[in-house]
Amino acid sequence: MEKIKVGIIGTGNISGIYFQNGKRFESMEVVACADIDVERAKAKAAEHGIRGYSVEELLADPEIQMVINLTIPQAHAPVMLQALEAGKHVFVEKPFTVTREEGLQVLELAKRKGLLVGSAPDTFLGGGIQTSVKLVEDGWIGTPIGATAFMVCGGHESWHPAPEFYYHKGGGPMFDMGPYYLTALIALLGPISRVTGSARISFPERTITSQPKFGQKVTVETPTHIAGIMDFASGPIGTILTSFDVRGNSLLPRIEVYGSEGTLIVPDPNGFGGPVRVWRAGAKEWSEIPLTHGKAENARGVGAADMARAIQTGRKHRANGEMAYHVLEAMHGFHDASEQGSHYVMKSTCEQPAPMPLGLADFSLDD
Repeated sequence: MEKIKVGIIGTGNISGIYFQNGKRFESMEVVACADIDVERAKAKAAEHGIRGYSVEELLADPEIQMVINLTIPQAHAPVMLQALEAGKHVFVEKPFTVTREEGLQVLELAKRKGLLVGSAPDTFLGGGIQTSVKLVEDGWIGTPIGATAFMVCGGHESWHPAPEFYYHKGGGPMFDMGPYYLTALIALLGPISRVTGSARISFPERTITSQPKFGQKVTVETPTHIAGIMDFASGPIGTILTSFDVRGNSLLPRIEVYGSEGTLIVPDPNGFGGPVRVWRAGAKEWSEIPLTHGKAENARGVGAADMARAIQTGRKHRANGEMAYHVLEAMHGFHDASEQGSHYVMKSTCEQPAPMPLGLADFSLDD
């Protein structure tokens, strides 16, 4: 089966792992890259032995069938719309778009053009969460009742070289890290029917302490501490806390799922592996479960590769635009509920993504 030819737009921090893994997956091949800074794109291209372009040149290349969009969140929708208009399938880094209106516009254009769109995070396709999905499906914890998810830290200005966008619209802990947690919960429990929550900006101004922008001030435009409640359509009630306002290393778990017959500890959804633990009714301690699936190392790009396989075969891809939009709507819903003092009823839904089959090699995909 001939590999899908891919072009990457955006050659910043996250691009390195996409270039690296893009050479490993059997369904796609990265052949070009582009950036608003054309010289940076050409330097990256020379490093990886591919073609370096302007964005316009990449979109005009007839060989490129699919674009991986690694731009900043504010550019996600404009670049996706450009790529779709140029007849390319598109996979984008999270969040899907900044606004719900942009997200719907992307989905509608893709449908009209007969093209696929997909979105990170794809960590839910890794061995850690796929093992957890199998345990829930196989009844190890009985009927799911609820779940908790926690992502708390002190903010990215202490380590990221250009952290400003994390505090602008489309940033904040919910839009930066929420997609990992919400996508994992949807993979485990299915779509969300309504949400509520409280959100605040704790510090209106942040000081960058990383290089090269040490000492620069950032005005905060988006909530940095958000506590949310989710009702899942299948019945469970979930709790999520995301914060950039916490000092010290929190000892909170990442995700726990509670069932009628046991409790499941799910590994950090920001990674692909990690320990999976179960406490079943009648047990006296936690049991660590060996991972049932591969892709437990840094397999970032597997969502794009899975979409490339879908282009080849016509099957549905797992990290798809409908689920990414559902996550986007839920994240906005927490903010809306906080501002309005009410529940937000979800307007969208999505399919629970198909589990990965057992026995796949790390860079292989099912048909």
